[in-house]
Amino acid sequence: MARIDLHADRLLPAEPARRAVARRLYEEVRELPIVSPHGHVDPVLLQQDRPFDNPAALFVTPDHYVTRMLHAHGVPLPELGIPRRDGGGGVADPRQTWRRLCERWDAFRGTPSRYWLEAELAQVFDVPIRPSAADADLIYDRLMKRFALPEYRPRALFERFGVEVLATTDDPCGDLSAHRSLREDPSWKGRVVPTFRADAYLDPSLPGWTARVEELGSVAGLDTTIYSGYVEALEARRAFFKAHGATATDQGPPDAGTIILAPSEAARLFARALQGTATPEERRAFRQHMLCEMARMSCDDGLVMQLHPGVLRNHHPPTWRDFGTDIGADIPVAIEFTRALQPLLDLYGTHPNFRIVLFTLDETTWSRELAPLAGFYPSVYLGAPWWFLDTPDAMLRFRAAVTDTAGFAKTSGFVDDTRAFCSIPVRHDTARRIDCAYLSRLVVEHRLDEEEAVETARDLAHRLPREVFRF
Repeated sequence: MARIDLHADRLLPAEPARRAVARRLYEEVRELPIVSPHGHVDPVLLQQDRPFDNPAALFVTPDHYVTRMLHAHGVPLPELGIPRRDGGGGVADPRQTWRRLCERWDAFRGTPSRYWLEAELAQVFDVPIRPSAADADLIYDRLMKRFALPEYRPRALFERFGVEVLATTDDPCGDLSAHRSLREDPSWKGRVVPTFRADAYLDPSLPGWTARVEELGSVAGLDTTIYSGYVEALEARRAFFKAHGATATDQGPPDAGTIILAPSEAARLFARALQGTATPEERRAFRQHMLCEMARMSCDDGLVMQLHPGVLRNHHPPTWRDFGTDIGADIPVAIEFTRALQPLLDLYGTHPNFRIVLFTLDETTWSRELAPLAGFYPSVYLGAPWWFLDTPDAMLRFRAAVTDTAGFAKTSGFVDDTRAFCSIPVRHDTARRIDCAYLSRLVVEHRLDEEEAVETARDLAHRLPREVFRF
């Protein structure tokens, strides 16, 4: 049986002088509360506070970082607990799914997924056994015993993790009943807030858009067969979310393009889209116009606008047809921001109530476009390395690429962007260690004194995400 060894200095620099500084910096931030302003944990998990079902349902099936890697190594998706849309074929027993992960543990060497999973096993659940085919059942059984204990239920872990605030991602037509139930529960002391995710209602090229627009009108009690009613319905739902604690919206379009259309032209394209007669160019123009409308609404209601374009969703159509979305088949593409965002920033870039946080999967834009944009526009902040880039090496590259031009204070602090609830403290700890590693170089090169480095490390870990996302 191989044990998981979590070295106290993991992710800190190897060079002795830098490591000594990084250790001191890390001690200043390791216990700070977690602010998680961008993620995908289902609030029902905390509302119901039920024991976790099994290790496969917690660590494998909902985590596309894990499922995509195992799929790449030949494991069929049903063996990972992912059902076919048509219900055929069956799904593996959870124990079998867990075995598939352990059998292919070698596939995760050097990946952040392995780092996170080992830390979760050892630190969160006190099962410090390295996954392997031989020990798969032993680990599974020990985890099941942990799950049965009250101290390993979701609310107890939320408190142990030190989560100050957790933002979820929610459909504009959702009733937010889980959020309301948590807020009204006298035994619940945590803070969980919704985030307005409207992509499916803004892009006429997406399947089911017409039906969703109709549902939007029904939920808002407004006529969304006309453009003015559609816009008013979006505004009404944003107000509903804000009343339930939301501080931000979340947009993930294919590109960062923005267009300002005259109201009459926007209404014409909206009508054509509803009729199903809009051309691909017209649908794209309407989507890019609505991104500007989301910015306009943010100026009015103060919700922080998050923008993370540049992903080709459902890259393998047969997998999408058979299994649906969010299982790891989304692939990054090159993206352009400077010209694309100019129409939007021309109108709202210096508006005192507007704030936009830019994320990207194309790190070539960090120093060329994003840092200069954040280094000029008061409204623009840089989101942390996201998804494929939330890795130790990419985080260091991010700091090196953007700090010269944008500094630290125009970045958002860390966002974990996770559906895997138990990985939240691990991911935030990773970011804190990496930021301390980067700051240690500035200290030993006499570019920053250690007192300022401590203050900066604390800002990145706690103050900045609170302030940028208006918590």
